[in-house]
Amino acid sequence: MIEAAGNPVDRDSLQRQIERGLAALGLALQPDAVSRLLDYLALLLRWNGTYNLTAVREPAQMVTRHLLDSLGVLPFVQGVTLADLGTGAGLPGVPLAVARPDLRVTLVDSNGKKARFLREVVRALPLANARVAQLRVRDLQGSFDCVTARAFASLGDMLAWAGHVLAPAGTWLALKGRIDPEELAGIPAGFRLHAIHRLEIPDAAAERHLLEIRRA
Repeated sequence: MIEAAGNPVDRDSLQRQIERGLAALGLALQPDAVSRLLDYLALLLRWNGTYNLTAVREPAQMVTRHLLDSLGVLPFVQGVTLADLGTGAGLPGVPLAVARPDLRVTLVDSNGKKARFLREVVRALPLANARVAQLRVRDLQGSFDCVTARAFASLGDMLAWAGHVLAPAGTWLALKGRIDPEELAGIPAGFRLHAIHRLEIPDAAAERHLLEIRRA
């Protein structure tokens, strides 16, 4: 069982929901991946009451809006290094690290409480291919094949703050709801919009889009 606000939740039902979602997304993960995703969900539920990591409280909604929403990005991830900017509770970085053990994931967030939670996630799962960087995104150094960001700021701001970490042939993946033409027009010089993908997340009511950005 998984505890949610002191109430037990059937782990098996959540497992079936994840498996149905993966099938709908056309994803086949390693045998232990679903169990590790459930372990992550259990940690998120346990810590959320104290640390307020996410406004989503209901476990089935967390599966849809956090786990499956994050894994919808997986087919577009390229290379072997990924930086997840403004990762918060580890989204989409943690599910991607679980799904791709060969991918070296850096979880970037300046918030101390969220960084402490992420370190516990990395330790407890364990995620040997993930590390936590507690700093502002503009202070991140290095070069990454892929950069993910889950709508924590405008495209213009995100690229201005951290565009320097995108490898020359890398891909920036920005998760958004509805497309804002004005925001697209604000993509700074040196970058270009390569593609817009509409994501069909199982059981999700809201529109989801993935913006794929590359160097000009």
